[in-house]
Amino acid sequence: METTILDSGYVAPAVEALKAGQLVAFPTETVYGLGADGTNAAACQRIFEAKGRPQDNPLILHVLDKPGLMALTLGALPTSAEALVEAFWPGPLTVVVPANPDIPEVVRAGLNTVAVRSPNHPVARDLIEGLGRPIAAPSANLSGRPSPTEAAAVWEDMAGRIPLIIDGGSTQVGLESTVVDCTTTPPTLLRPGGIGLDLVASVVGEVALASGHGPVRAPGMKYRHYAPKSPVIWLDRTNSEAVEAALSILSRDYPNMAVIAPESLPEGLVGQYQSLGRDAVTAAHRLFQSIRYLDQLKPDAIVIVWESEEGLGLAVKNRIEKAATTRVRL
Repeated sequence: METTILDSGYVAPAVEALKAGQLVAFPTETVYGLGADGTNAAACQRIFEAKGRPQDNPLILHVLDKPGLMALTLGALPTSAEALVEAFWPGPLTVVVPANPDIPEVVRAGLNTVAVRSPNHPVARDLIEGLGRPIAAPSANLSGRPSPTEAAAVWEDMAGRIPLIIDGGSTQVGLESTVVDCTTTPPTLLRPGGIGLDLVASVVGEVALASGHGPVRAPGMKYRHYAPKSPVIWLDRTNSEAVEAALSILSRDYPNMAVIAPESLPEGLVGQYQSLGRDAVTAAHRLFQSIRYLDQLKPDAIVIVWESEEGLGLAVKNRIEKAATTRVRL
């Protein structure tokens, strides 16, 4: 299959492709999504085939607004979903609600719930409006790989697998949306993301954390994700002296080692180094891009240094934990 890259100002061919049941990769404020008509079961099945995605991993439906959400839910909208939508839509927040049974089973992964969000990106919103139906869209990468934050990363994974990629430049947030299950009391954080747990709690009060047991109600819960080809070693500490000592020991086994770390660490420790910056917002924006860049250099291992769980830092930690083959507590 030939893959074409479109300029972000020219989305009409992408809308027509979606209407015809084809797949389109497009930018959102979080990461690039791989979209299909969310009402077309055959088109949505092509997402799983293109990504190599497990069938029990549900998809997120993208809508413009609350009326779009109401058309997808069964019965009254949960109170927590009402509050979260009012506070954070459009934006990087996904709510899990009781599903309208008309939603294709492949989208819901056979569950009685559906995950829905309203993206805050002009290209994504133009596509939804042009299609006139919700767009089902996970991240536009091969299953298990780091999510793409720019069109070149989509091309790396999906060229020859999908017909169209819309190039909208680098994404703003850099990590996927926060997912909150609003069918439980209290609501449950299924995946940390672009909206911090503290902000979610400020709107709905108590928030439970997913246990890891039971059905997979949202993406990112069950399988190893965000992993490059190189092994990933997570140093769960940012204390400079402890990290330097650990890196010195690791370099004996991994002489061609690459490091991703907060800006406070000295860059001279290793040859290949990518800074996550001074705060969690910058780290979220840079993480996947840094992993993909270093992976192309084929290091013996990629060492990621991260400790923070505050705000967006929890989402950064979640992605590193999913990517890591080894975790070292310092």
